[in-house]
Amino acid sequence: MSITVSVSMQVSDFDEWKTMFDSRKSDREEAGINARAYRNVDEPNNACAIGTALSKEVFVSFFSQPVMQEALKNAGVLGPPEIKFLEEA
Repeated sequence: MSITVSVSMQVSDFDEWKTMFDSRKSDREEAGINARAYRNVDEPNNACAIGTALSKEVFVSFFSQPVMQEALKNAGVLGPPEIKFLEEA
């Protein structure tokens, strides 16, 4: 059973972050993560990704990879993201 993951982060430039997000699609799919990008209507530099992962552990393992952390840094992420793991009730 998969879980839903919500990731919210402040970025210096949404379009730059979105380019990075789109370029990592195959990496996410390979890890069993399916996600879509969103922009906060009230805060244009608040990038959000919402999707599913096979488990919390799978997501944390993928998101914690040094290559992923470097990609986030290079895409202008300004601080630690807020991550929520959700299960259907």
